Amino acid sequence: MTMLDRMRRHKGWLKWSLGIVVVAFIVLYFPAFMTPTASTVAATDVIATVDGRPILAGTFQRAYQLQAQAIRNAYGEQFNEEMLQQLGIAQRILQQLIDEETVQAEARRLGLRVSDEELLQRILTIPAFQQNGQFIGWEQYQRFLQMQRPPMTPGDFEEDVRRSVLGEKLQALVTGWMQVDDADVDREYLRRNEKVKLDLAVFTANQFRASIQPTEADLKAQFDADPEQYRMPEKRRVRFLALDSNTLKGRMTATEQEVQARYEQSRQLFSTPEQVRASHILLETEGKDAAAVRKQAEMVLAKVKGGADFAALAKQYSEDTSKDLGGDLDYFGRGRMVKAFEDAAWALEPGQTSDLVETEYGFHIIKLTDKKAAATRTLAEVRPQLEDQIKSEKARDEATTKAAQLASRIKAPADLDTVAREESLAISDSGLFSRDEPLAGLGFAPAVAAKAFELEVGKVSEQLTTPQGFAWISVVEIKPSGLPTLDQVRDQVRDDVIRVKAVDVARARAQTMAQQAARGNFAAAAKAAGVEVKQTELITRGSALPEVGINQTVEDAVFALKAGATSGAIATENAVVVARVVERQDVKPEDMAAGRTALREELRQQRQGQFFSAYMTKVRDRVPPQINESAIQLLLSSTR
Repeated sequence: MTMLDRMRRHKGWLKWSLGIVVVAFIVLYFPAFMTPTASTVAATDVIATVDGRPILAGTFQRAYQLQAQAIRNAYGEQFNEEMLQQLGIAQRILQQLIDEETVQAEARRLGLRVSDEELLQRILTIPAFQQNGQFIGWEQYQRFLQMQRPPMTPGDFEEDVRRSVLGEKLQALVTGWMQVDDADVDREYLRRNEKVKLDLAVFTANQFRASIQPTEADLKAQFDADPEQYRMPEKRRVRFLALDSNTLKGRMTATEQEVQARYEQSRQLFSTPEQVRASHILLETEGKDAAAVRKQAEMVLAKVKGGADFAALAKQYSEDTSKDLGGDLDYFGRGRMVKAFEDAAWALEPGQTSDLVETEYGFHIIKLTDKKAAATRTLAEVRPQLEDQIKSEKARDEATTKAAQLASRIKAPADLDTVAREESLAISDSGLFSRDEPLAGLGFAPAVAAKAFELEVGKVSEQLTTPQGFAWISVVEIKPSGLPTLDQVRDQVRDDVIRVKAVDVARARAQTMAQQAARGNFAAAAKAAGVEVKQTELITRGSALPEVGINQTVEDAVFALKAGATSGAIATENAVVVARVVERQDVKPEDMAAGRTALREELRQQRQGQFFSAYMTKVRDRVPPQINESAIQLLLSSTR
């Protein structure tokens, strides 16, 4: 977790209680259920039941809206609603709600509860409700909730907090016994903090592919050695009748009154609050002597005040991942950072730099680079989006209504032709496809593909949801999995032979180069072998290497070497590497001892999370959710 992530977590209490992942995309307008119509799901409709407790469509809608607004606030206006659909945000939220209700069910089964006093104490300690270490008062508390987008009532918020605390109690009960011993902590500390600086000579297979000319014997030997790796998957072919809402959309209109009304309803969604953009340099104090860190921070501050390049200093001294961007934190609004940092940043004017700012993470030097005033996009600016949204909703409504009518008439494969003829619709053929391939005419349609591999020949499916609308399918051909002939997979076998032989050539070149480098100059040996030396900075395990990426084999080899030592030829799947350790930064025992407590807690939480996840998997098996498939199909289709 980066420093910025941790700072933002102080305001993370307002997110959905299971912490739905914020993906870096923006919603430009909300889906149909934000303005319910006759054929969409009502807020009080039950979409699933867990242990007798209902999950309402309105709960899903609220979570979706919170998620979409969080994305909008965080990342600006870059992508549209279709991006969220492609990322499957609606499905993720639905699963999160089911998982959360399962947690609540298990907590109740074990007799856990959250008292009003416990709830009160949690609210009083939330950083957003504190000022100078004191609770801000109930009037400001309620005002704060009303300022959220969308606004929250105290009752709704407190119920979310109560459920969150109950979930924490369950996890503590299930995992509280878990501990991490010193050996595991020290091993992880070494993995994270031991560093090497490397010279690398990388012999990639691609360098030698052009020189490889496989013979027929080579291809046969490769194929015969392991024909199973070329096994052809089972494939199926379906005939289908589809209702495409995108096609219907072309016949829809959006009146001026509808556009104006939608704009007024959604005005806050087109409003961007005042924002600032800042860069910072962070020197962390966790596990360190704070006085010594302050002294170093004052030295860096003096360089900043002396006119040194801020971005260069951030890259050199900052201990936050933003250092790679010169300390840039991008734009953020009020309430996004911890208070001390926020107060200092908002007090600056563009181009100004703060003095030292101390937070729980360490000492910051902040430079403000820009300010943006609050703004609301005009109706003219958002009209195309609103018109498109209204047309999309009308098309979805018509498709949903029409699908419900057709569903009662499609009971056998022959009904597909009858309905298609009577409704002037087309019957399409998917061609053969495997489970993970797109269907001709439908594209990637997971629900359709899954049903196709369940359905018997001569049967017709129920109404299925597709990315474009709805479909009914009938399986007309099944091609079983089987071993191919060499001719059927010749191109794949040929590519495998070339890759293997190219790696062999690379290995031979690398071995020769490694022998020469061990006897003399690494750079000269690499030049003689025809490769350019790539040098890294001081890196830890898990770092990506030039032309190799993250590779455990190379990592294990180089971290076992002493400074100045040269490795042998280290083979990866598509390259062979020779490495020299230019510099080695070993871990100091006193640093490890100082960081052991915090790291032990982090590892303990990781293991607890993994164990709790496995525990809840078993709970879900014992308490499976009851799904209202028809309501969910309508709900998910309304997010298209």
